[in-house]
Amino acid sequence: MVTAIVFIKADVARIPEVAEQVAAIEGVSEVYSVTGGLDLIAMVRVAHHEDLATVIPDHVNRVPGVVSTETHIAFRAYSSHDLEAAFSLGQEDGI
Repeated sequence: MVTAIVFIKADVARIPEVAEQVAAIEGVSEVYSVTGGLDLIAMVRVAHHEDLATVIPDHVNRVPGVVSTETHIAFRAYSSHDLEAAFSLGQEDGI
C-alpha cells in the first residue's frame, strides 16, 4: 500500500464542501480540517504508486474550491496500528 499526505489550500468559503468532495474520492481514506497555513489534510492510500497520479491530479486537484495542493509520499509507517488490516475490513479477497 502506498500512502500520501496531501496538504490542501481551499477557498475559505467552500472548505466544508471541498472536504466532503475530497473525502468521497476513491483512494482518499480521511480528510482533516486543520489550523495553520493549510485548510485540509487528506490521507490517500492506494495499492500502487501509479494510482496516485489518478487520485491526486485527476480528482483531488479538480474539486471546485481547491486552490492548491502539496503532496508528501510516505516511505515507512512507524505505528503500532496494522493499517493494512484496518483498510481491508469489509473488502472481498482480490480487491
